[in-house]
Amino acid sequence: MDWKIEYRPLAIITTVFLVFFFLPAGTARFDTAVLEAMHLAKWYAREHVLLCLIPAFFIAGAIAVFVSQASVIRYLGPKANRLLAYGVASVSGTLLAVCSCTVLPLFAGIYRMGAGLGPATAFLYSGPAINVLAIILTARVLGLELGIARAVGAVAFSVVIGLLMHLIFRREEETRAEAAMALPEDDPVRPLWQNAVFFALLVAILVFANWGKPAVQTGAWAAIYSAKWAITAAAAAALAVVMVLWMNVEAWKLALAAVAVTVTALLVPHEPLAPFTVGVIGLSVITSVRTDEAGSWFESSWSFAKQILPLLLMGVLVAGLLLGRPGHEGLIPSEWVSRAVGGNSLQANLFAAVVGAFMYFATLTEVPILQGLLGSGMGKGPALALLLAGPALSLPNMLVIRSILGTRKTIVFVGLVVVMATAAGMIYGAVA
Repeated sequence: MDWKIEYRPLAIITTVFLVFFFLPAGTARFDTAVLEAMHLAKWYAREHVLLCLIPAFFIAGAIAVFVSQASVIRYLGPKANRLLAYGVASVSGTLLAVCSCTVLPLFAGIYRMGAGLGPATAFLYSGPAINVLAIILTARVLGLELGIARAVGAVAFSVVIGLLMHLIFRREEETRAEAAMALPEDDPVRPLWQNAVFFALLVAILVFANWGKPAVQTGAWAAIYSAKWAITAAAAAALAVVMVLWMNVEAWKLALAAVAVTVTALLVPHEPLAPFTVGVIGLSVITSVRTDEAGSWFESSWSFAKQILPLLLMGVLVAGLLLGRPGHEGLIPSEWVSRAVGGNSLQANLFAAVVGAFMYFATLTEVPILQGLLGSGMGKGPALALLLAGPALSLPNMLVIRSILGTRKTIVFVGLVVVMATAAGMIYGAVA
């Protein structure tokens, strides 16, 4: 037997055996952590897979099918105008109220279509970090200074991280740019304005279906929240019209799907997820059986889902096991975190940045979590470090980024976020 070949399976089998042999099953903390992992995965499946990820998969699939690769390369490619490329990427989060997981299909879509590593990673960071709702909530709940620091830091981080990623991997970027220059120009299937309307409707469904409940029940944000499902339904109806007029999808099929959605909404009026799910199923069935561009749209969306969903769910389980849910314990005691982020030392800021990078934050949930930590003695510097690292990264997010960029680029990207968040926290803590 050649042990040089067999050592790897032996090591895997031995490791798995030892893990199960010493598994602390039956202890209170371990059993609670496992339960928290299940609760977090259940909550993630109910609140994020249907409302966030599936619309994001359809948007990513549409990017791959309906957007000209030459256009992506022209505006976001390695040799595109840097001011335009990084400007668009760095403020994208103001339009997309997405979390660190929902941004992944969109990032994968533009990167595979030829976007440069710099603009693509700037978008990857900015998508969840520069969320106008989260920044407003931060300023209102945690203070105006912290809200401004978060906004300025997030915009600056996205540009700097993108530029550094481009510089560090510039040789690989040059190779990608040369390959992109050899691609032929695509003939547009339809006018640019029609594609713009199509994508605007998809983004509207994603944004308004996930519109968070504001802290104050008056004003414009509250009015939009009360009408979020009506706006989402209107955007979906407009999308159906667009599919009939511009994609030659049979009107009767979309009408049948609309009837099913309406009946479901009437039968379960207090569960908006039900008609939304019926609508997603209807769209999937209608597009999956076609062989034209609508069929290619579904095929591309399904390809992203197959790659990304399993890694995300696995990451959510591990994150829940280690850190639990907000207000609940995982394997790592929450008091350890509270004690480690007091003051403004290098260790406190670094710890806050690392914990933020690995912990999963749904959109807007970082604010109440930080409010509790600040009340427990967390320093202002570590608070900013967690705000700059947490929403943009998570363990599930890292697993998917690795499948897209590879291990080396992922380590560099995560390292840049953690180091810059730590430095920003120390500077802010010193002057605040």
